[in-house]
Amino acid sequence: MRISVVDVGSNTVRLVVADAEGGVPLPVHTAKWRLRLSEQVGPGEDIPEEALERLVRAVGEAGRTAARWGAAPPPAFATAVVRGAPNRLEVLRTVRERTGIYLCTLPGEVEAELTFLGARRWMGWRSGPLALLDIGGGSLEVAFGRGRLPDFVASLPLGAGRLTHEFLPAGGPPSPEQLKALRRKVRHQLRDVAARIRWEGPRTAVATSRTFQQLGRLCGAAPGRHGPFVERRLRRADLREAVGRLAALPAAERSALPGISAPRAAQSLAGAVVGHTAMKLTGLRKVTLCPWAIREGVLLRHIEDGASWWAEVSRLGDEATPPDPVPLRIAAARK
Repeated sequence: MRISVVDVGSNTVRLVVADAEGGVPLPVHTAKWRLRLSEQVGPGEDIPEEALERLVRAVGEAGRTAARWGAAPPPAFATAVVRGAPNRLEVLRTVRERTGIYLCTLPGEVEAELTFLGARRWMGWRSGPLALLDIGGGSLEVAFGRGRLPDFVASLPLGAGRLTHEFLPAGGPPSPEQLKALRRKVRHQLRDVAARIRWEGPRTAVATSRTFQQLGRLCGAAPGRHGPFVERRLRRADLREAVGRLAALPAAERSALPGISAPRAAQSLAGAVVGHTAMKLTGLRKVTLCPWAIREGVLLRHIEDGASWWAEVSRLGDEATPPDPVPLRIAAARK
């Protein structure tokens, strides 16, 4: 069986086509289209017409690419930048009508749940009680669990792109006051969630997302060309030093540092502050960088629970105010 998934993130549209062999999604083709929505859309702003046109073209091409590789029309989801836009429903409807791809948004808690599932499958049961951190463009997802699905999830408005818009808009090296205000915001938002993670006492902690991967490379982790099976870890002490290195440079010069790409250079500092603060408040001295995240979680649910589960999950994003996803999570765990 060949399956696929489309992920509309804050910077790119990504397609993964995979073969479902032995319950494992084995990738056969990946593709991405750059949108950089986070550079054009501030928190709480509409998706502009020009950006919507590029989104329609990218999703349409992703659907055609999946078909060329022999996959059925892919489940497609958009993360926080689209989810937080006032014209979200109009954007979703336009994409569906013009591409035939049923794009939806997911509540942040469901994103955290699916990301946890991907990380759990990658890390295996020997990792024991597992904590997860995932920094996106618009939100930070946190999860903890002992089984297949998490016992606790949270989605916080601490995405690297969002915080860059709010606290670091100029592009130059930030002032001490700007950094202090950014850290204060992150600490305030994370306080209760971090206390829960400390109380749970995870045996293993993982970090996913492109932001964490680039920060890991900056702090000495192996480059991506070495493959996904090389163990990569990120230490809190190294990340603290990385915050200083990034803060000393204007955004345009950060891409000269190891691992920091030009499209993400501007938001790399905010991502580093969120990552370091989250690790400090949760008491995590190091995290394992996990290559599997939400896209793999969607593929795994498709393999394990069949295509019908996506229809139920995607309906959550059709509501003006998405309902609490916890009953869905509990029902899925009982299957």
